[in-house]
Amino acid sequence: MKMERSILWVVLLSSFTSVVESLDNGLALTPPMGWLDWERFRCNIDCVHDPRNCIGERLFMDMIDHLAADGFKAAGYELVNIDDCWASKERDAKGRLQADPQRFPHGIKHLSDYAHSKGLKLGIYADFGNHTCGGYPGSQYHLETDAQTFAEWGVDMLKLDGCYTHVQDMDAGYPAMRKALNATGRPIIYSCSWPDYQRASGMKVNYTNIALNCNLWRNYADIQDSWNSVTGIIDYYGNNQDLFAWAAGPGHWNDPDMLIIGDFSLNYSQSKVQMAFWAIFAAPLLMSNDLRNISSEAKDILLNEEVIAVNQDPLGKQGLRVDKGDDFEVWRRELSGGSIAVVLFNRATGGSDHEFSVSFKTVMHGQ
Repeated sequence: MKMERSILWVVLLSSFTSVVESLDNGLALTPPMGWLDWERFRCNIDCVHDPRNCIGERLFMDMIDHLAADGFKAAGYELVNIDDCWASKERDAKGRLQADPQRFPHGIKHLSDYAHSKGLKLGIYADFGNHTCGGYPGSQYHLETDAQTFAEWGVDMLKLDGCYTHVQDMDAGYPAMRKALNATGRPIIYSCSWPDYQRASGMKVNYTNIALNCNLWRNYADIQDSWNSVTGIIDYYGNNQDLFAWAAGPGHWNDPDMLIIGDFSLNYSQSKVQMAFWAIFAAPLLMSNDLRNISSEAKDILLNEEVIAVNQDPLGKQGLRVDKGDDFEVWRRELSGGSIAVVLFNRATGGSDHEFSVSFKTVMHGQ
């Protein structure tokens, strides 16, 4: 079988089922889709000199507008997520988090109302520790207050990071926030960084407990705007699939981090690789790019209906690597209705085509 360099093919065939108990909030029954600011815009708070790109109200309203108007909402991208650096450095007089008043002059409730008016949803960021990773107020000792604040603001998703705390405390702390969110009565998708911090510290991660408490969870290093970062994540998911792939399913997903398609580093073929693998992973599709300046090629990849359908398949079973050579990999994912999605990945860096053999038994049965 000949394949062009760095191009992969997604093929639909046939097979079986599997399931794991999900977080009992009825949310994220398929992987969440949307947009997240962090990889592209980081902690840029200079709204005086860079008003279009700083972490502020204008940026998020722009992204809400482009999701709604440019075909992304229609394709299933419905979340606009605020990451770190949105908050004031101090809580208010009642101990509540508050948005930076210069960068978010109308507050977070204004943004959520605006998103909802466009048929979209708003996500926000907090941290289980004393401070966020960017040095803003953390939620430790404020879990109930912060959960209620987010609910009153009309927030639809919470990403809870894990800086400035002890990883041993996370086994109690992250479930405590889940309970606090549920107690508000507002449906809020819950994204946890819990397993990534425990993995990095050398602790054994209890994915059964993670899946019972979180709708999605990060379990590897942050993605960077580079091809090496994308392939590093693919390698980690292949090399460690026995540890956590089984935990994915409707309502609870492994999260390999953001889509960087449309940013600076990936070429066209590499962009297709990331999109196809995130579909095979049953991963959240959270873009981190500038939708105001995205190329037509990148947009076409992100809006590919067939690949999105694989990602959003209701069976919710994560795909696995079933064959690996020096420059070639085979991945397969069982889908609903007896179908199979297959990725054939050519990792060779030479400029010519390569010929590989793949057995039908491997594709059909993973053997």
